[in-house]
Amino acid sequence: MPKDAAVEEFARLVRELKARDGRSYEALGRRLSVSASTLHRYCSGATVPEEFAVVDRLALLCGADEEERRALETAWTEADRARRRAVPPAPSPAPVPVPSAPEPEPGPEPGLEPEPSAPEPSPEPEPTPTAPEAPRRLPSLPAPLLVTAAVVLVVLALAAALLGRPSRTPSAPTTAPTSSPSPEKEQPLPFTWTIGSQLWQGDCGHTYLVDRAPRAVAPPPVTADARAWAGAHGAVHGGETLVRVTVQGRSPSTAVVLHALHVRVVGRAAPPPWDAYRMGEGCGGAVTPRHFAVDLDRPRPLARPVDGHDASGAESRTIPAVSFPYKVTASDPEELLVSARTAGCDCRWYLELEWSSGDRSGTVRITDGGKPFRTSGIAGRPAYAYDTVEGRWITAAESGQSG
Repeated sequence: MPKDAAVEEFARLVRELKARDGRSYEALGRRLSVSASTLHRYCSGATVPEEFAVVDRLALLCGADEEERRALETAWTEADRARRRAVPPAPSPAPVPVPSAPEPEPGPEPGLEPEPSAPEPSPEPEPTPTAPEAPRRLPSLPAPLLVTAAVVLVVLALAAALLGRPSRTPSAPTTAPTSSPSPEKEQPLPFTWTIGSQLWQGDCGHTYLVDRAPRAVAPPPVTADARAWAGAHGAVHGGETLVRVTVQGRSPSTAVVLHALHVRVVGRAAPPPWDAYRMGEGCGGAVTPRHFAVDLDRPRPLARPVDGHDASGAESRTIPAVSFPYKVTASDPEELLVSARTAGCDCRWYLELEWSSGDRSGTVRITDGGKPFRTSGIAGRPAYAYDTVEGRWITAAESGQSG
């Protein structure tokens, strides 16, 4: 299938950035927390990144200026639209025939009985006409009482007028009404953050729980289309959720200090009885990025920093874990990779990032588009892998895989 022109234009700009920098795919991939094969697919146009953050990070590493970054974002937007148009829709589950209920046998019609007639009302006697009453005449009051009543009314009116008028004295000047001060406009955060929540180990190893039979599940997508695939199938992360948080300051000179990363579990339930679908088998990469490991089965999960490992070169080396606190600016962003695992919980959770900048400080809540992240255990669930030769999902026993 020929590549879309927008995808090819985006791939050309990425290739130019990579050629200008001169570093290998492995070296750049380590800085971007992606594998060398994924970066190569970006440059060849085989894959379009799901988010622009990783592309913008590459542009900063390769020394791109603002105009080049804007052109790159425009090209990525057009390529991403083309990628979304090319995503095949998920097959609809086959309808299950419902047996029709037997029709009731007709019975004999009941006889129609005549309605009882109501008794006719007896005529009421006509009223006897009476002569209209003459209007009553009010008794007249003596003249002295009328005068007295008039005087009393005048006195009451004068008293009401005097009492209702506010008194003015030199010691009590009239004060002008004052307006309450308007509340201050809330200042924006001194940094921006984006997330990627549909990541796979080594860009191909991941498991989803789906409430569908294998015949109603589409083939595994490429990593860039994982969000669309999971949304179309109502899929839930099985066993592990990888979340990448990219934090970048707004100012090139004023740094933002990140102090801590916390995990908040807001819901626990038993894992749903759905089937497990593996996106890939035996596709681990040579680079294990540094990350924060989270055990969601603990009563109070913690984000524990873990070293990464790089075995892509002649000698393997350790990638030191991120240690708080550290700083970010507009030209020096940072990526935090969180690996949250569970064995027996259907967990809903989110992250909190503590920060400070100058005389300001706060905590930002990191969610999956306003909703908590969701990770569910897969122990005891039927597992399937995709057979690319036969073009169908097969069981783990058929594929020779276990666990």
